[in-house]
Amino acid sequence: MPVVEAPVDIAAIPGWDRSADVVVVGLGIAGACAALEAQRAGAEVLVIERASAGGGASALSQGIFYLGGGTDVQTACGYEDSPDDMYAFLRAVTTTTDEANLQVYCDESVAQFDWLEAQGVPFAREAYKHKAVYIRSGEGLLSTGNEKAWPFRDIAKPAPRGHQVSGDGDISGGYVAMRALLSTFDAEQVPVMYDTAVIGLVTDTAGRVVGVRLRSAGTDTFVEARKGVVLAAGSFNLNAEITAENMPLFAQYGKPLGEPTNDGAGLLLGQSVGVAVRGMHGVCATASIYPPEDLIKGIVVNVNGERFMPEDAYHGRMATNIQHQPGATAFLILDEEIFAYPKHGSHRFVDAFETVTEMESALGVPIGSLEKTLSEYNAGIERGEDEQFHKYHDWLKVLSAPYAVFDISIPSSDYHWMSLGGLWTDEFGRALTDDGTPVPGLYAAGACTAHLSQDGDEYASGMSLGAGSLFGRRAGAHAAAS
Repeated sequence: MPVVEAPVDIAAIPGWDRSADVVVVGLGIAGACAALEAQRAGAEVLVIERASAGGGASALSQGIFYLGGGTDVQTACGYEDSPDDMYAFLRAVTTTTDEANLQVYCDESVAQFDWLEAQGVPFAREAYKHKAVYIRSGEGLLSTGNEKAWPFRDIAKPAPRGHQVSGDGDISGGYVAMRALLSTFDAEQVPVMYDTAVIGLVTDTAGRVVGVRLRSAGTDTFVEARKGVVLAAGSFNLNAEITAENMPLFAQYGKPLGEPTNDGAGLLLGQSVGVAVRGMHGVCATASIYPPEDLIKGIVVNVNGERFMPEDAYHGRMATNIQHQPGATAFLILDEEIFAYPKHGSHRFVDAFETVTEMESALGVPIGSLEKTLSEYNAGIERGEDEQFHKYHDWLKVLSAPYAVFDISIPSSDYHWMSLGGLWTDEFGRALTDDGTPVPGLYAAGACTAHLSQDGDEYASGMSLGAGSLFGRRAGAHAAAS
């Protein structure tokens, strides 16, 4: 567990060792955007970073920003989109009750894209038209969510919104994005204290957060925050105690994404002064069956030999659905024509089978269950429709012997995951108590806050960087103006 101490009353500290208008805790994507926006608004800013350099988990990511509404990349690639269409999709796929946050995300998405490019974050005007988790081939736009999956394609007009930063050889897009932002950071001379941890908050008699307690090389100091503190300290993915409590299945079997400082310090700091948490069970996991994309033409069944979702859904949606199957167990059934090994997830190849009866016996599913599932599925495909789950027509194929099976169960595959829950914030990035009241002087943004997606079946790749960067900016601007 990270060192986080109870808040200290201002009357109990010996004095301020340093002062700033806005103190930003963490220098990943959200912290960098918050600090830049606050300083540009005229505030005196100080960033506190535990590591020896900025970037955080954002620099380790693939650099996908989920943005839409008609960005220049979307337009250049021939796709029409609007804030209303983006909202219609996200409103349909998510269960968030933070309506204002969702609306702001859609309404300001184009402006956020323009802002990122203005900081030197590069996006190629070329679309990747195949199914992928991420790409390293240079295209700047790809489909990263459930827009074309049923029932969402019938609710909202589909459009690709995954804006992936143009990589630099084998260097990830996340690193390129953070390199650009930190270069701007250095050019604008934003002050940073590295190798320094925030171990507590300082409050006044009215409960306002007025500063932070720091620890560096064993020495504690106090920094005043005249206008506000912005928590942008990353996720709790690598905090074994918190993850075991909230997502025990993936904590036991999965592999959390992140870096050592993703230990929940930001979450605990917020909670120490009464900030509410939301969606703590939420997790987006991936061990995608694609690429190669032909594998989507297969079917996924549970231990009852039954399909339970469309196979063309976003890989995070599939992981969530597998999580809720008996034993968190599922199998991918292919035939000889589309057989290949999934690129991700280290899924175990079970065997090849000449008959459905042999396959049922080997998988331990009820006798006759796969026969029924395959018969009904193939009959529908011959009529031109996945009649049960309406898989998109690009992925429809009659399956015939010989068959091949991969075990894609959570306990037996390499599911990488990230948490989606965290501190509750409003559309300005203000940290909220259980009754929705802002904690005076405290803001939060990025992975230490609750995502708009409540679980992996609601997520789209890039929603962390997209929302984290946007609401980081909003938090910094609001703190500077307070």
